[in-house]
Amino acid sequence: MPHHKSAIKQHRRSVRQNAVNTSNRSSLRTNIRKMRETIKTNDQEAARQLLPRVFAAIDRAVKKGAIHKNTGSRYKSRLNRQISLMGPAAGK
Repeated sequence: MPHHKSAIKQHRRSVRQNAVNTSNRSSLRTNIRKMRETIKTNDQEAARQLLPRVFAAIDRAVKKGAIHKNTGSRYKSRLNRQISLMGPAAGK
């Protein structure tokens, strides 16, 4: 346990921030999971409607520091690619 006043305050801040980051990451993972389930069902229209909401959640997590910028870009790139592959090729 910290003994100095500043260390005690920093510990409180880190516990609070950890809770915020955990909440943001959990919300992000839920949105991504829903998107992947939609992609799995091959429902392109629903996936395209869900895409802006998922991208917003990714951007929010990056902005708040819950995930790294490149990780967010990678998530967006992979989801976008999976949806584009559902297009004409999925009907063949």
